[in-house]
Amino acid sequence: MTAGGQHVSTLEGRTVLITGAGSGIGRATARLTAAAGAFVVATDVKGHDETAAAITEDGGGAEARTLDITDAGAWRSVVDEVLSSHGRIDGLANIAGIVSSTDTLLTQTEEGWDRLIGVDLKGPWLGMRAVIRHMLAAGSGKIVNTASTAGLIGMPDVLAYSAAKGGVIAMSRQVAVEYAARNVQVNVVAPGVIRTPMHGDVTPELMTAVKAATPAGRIGEPEDIGNMVVYLLGPAADFVTGQVFTVDGGWTAQ
Repeated sequence: MTAGGQHVSTLEGRTVLITGAGSGIGRATARLTAAAGAFVVATDVKGHDETAAAITEDGGGAEARTLDITDAGAWRSVVDEVLSSHGRIDGLANIAGIVSSTDTLLTQTEEGWDRLIGVDLKGPWLGMRAVIRHMLAAGSGKIVNTASTAGLIGMPDVLAYSAAKGGVIAMSRQVAVEYAARNVQVNVVAPGVIRTPMHGDVTPELMTAVKAATPAGRIGEPEDIGNMVVYLLGPAADFVTGQVFTVDGGWTAQ
């Protein structure tokens, strides 16, 4: 099977649950994960049916399940259903996330803060809690969480978002250390500016400025992140855990 001009089979026989699979990075990751041979459980609150259908049309294996990642009960239900149907969850990719257009110390509301932290930090925490017992019982597992360059360096207008993404990094390291000896690897991908619906309201002028400030000379594509996630879900990353992989075209290296 191919995706994005590539042919890979590193995840053959594995079942991988992906959040945020309805669009953007999540959809690209789902399609690349299926192209690598995995059966993909595409979850989201919308768009995941189309993602699963596209994977099936490409000759891969996938199913769609609706999931509100801030709901612990919803996580338990989806994980139980997947285990009942497939008997295993080898990988979890927490891709779902949100941003806010008014996210500074003085403009962010308490409701907005709670919403961002709930989706971007609590959601991955609930996801890891939901799958970890099965992975420990199975003797192996891989978890990839999504942070952001905003969780690594200071940026304007992303206060709650940065706090959440920084929390994802710290949380992932703790879980990685706790379960490394039991063959569960936990890593983080930190994207730079990626061309996704999340950035749909960014002006062309700002995107041009970001492109000019990026050593690679371009804006990132969802597949750039998806390819890193596929690597971290696969056997080549068996000795890799507790790490943060920044995928930003060299922007934070300056």
